[in-house]
Amino acid sequence: MSVSVRIPTILRNYTDGASEVTAEGTTLGEVLDDLESNHSGIKARVLDDGGEIRRFVNVYVGNDDVRFLDGLGSATPEGTQISIIPAVAGG
Repeated sequence: MSVSVRIPTILRNYTDGASEVTAEGTTLGEVLDDLESNHSGIKARVLDDGGEIRRFVNVYVGNDDVRFLDGLGSATPEGTQISIIPAVAGG
């Protein structure tokens, strides 16, 4: 299934500057694997060493935070937009 993935500015050096790319997969995990195969290095910026979504990275499938869905097992229907959003902190 083809989905679009919105890439935050900080990760665009992995996508040759593209703010949105297309990826394949029926789950978020499969989409991230496909994203990595086409844009080497990006997956390590989204997932930690244990293979989980990094604490300060938010990932949405459509309008839903995957932490409240099935995480990497979240379904990614054809045409869905996935957003990778680094958390913003400050004081």
